[in-house]
Amino acid sequence: MKIKSVELIISAVRRSQYPTDDRPEFLLVGRSNVGKSSFINTLINRKNYARTSSNPGKTQTINFYLVNEEFYLVDAPGYGYARMSKKKKQKFGLMMEDYLTNRAQLKQVFMLIDFRHKPTDDDLMMYKFLKHYQIPVTIVATKVDKIGVNQYQKQRNLILNELDLVVGDDFITFSAVSKHGKEEIHDKISRII
Repeated sequence: MKIKSVELIISAVRRSQYPTDDRPEFLLVGRSNVGKSSFINTLINRKNYARTSSNPGKTQTINFYLVNEEFYLVDAPGYGYARMSKKKKQKFGLMMEDYLTNRAQLKQVFMLIDFRHKPTDDDLMMYKFLKHYQIPVTIVATKVDKIGVNQYQKQRNLILNELDLVVGDDFITFSAVSKHGKEEIHDKISRII
């Protein structure tokens, strides 16, 4: 897939602000600090288009990036951020539930997890939530470059055992540093659209 254009269309906080053009949407979910911004920047071949931050929990809106005027990468607020108020967590939860359950344009969720660690309770809860609504999911294990070759298979097995993937869901290892997994993600998006 050749990336010709990218535009941040809207940072939405409610359904009335979502794009209305019916293009396919690919949602990115993951814990705060899992590398969603780096993932987006790698996919679209831009250095700092999606803002990366050392402060987890920075994204507090649903950001719609129009790619090649063909489809949207939709960046959701990170979950599992401890220093967020209960009220804000609840608001994000409702916003995400509304998006996930009512958005016909949603074609696939890319759920990012950190390859270096066992999936958290929040990761497991998110995966179960997505499966409850029968939404197709690709697990993207980020930061794979930080694990040695000898540990790779052990870590992969640990994650797959914890998540217990539903038949049809994919598992892709990814690195924003080496670009490992980028083509696989591009191919997946191309097949769906």
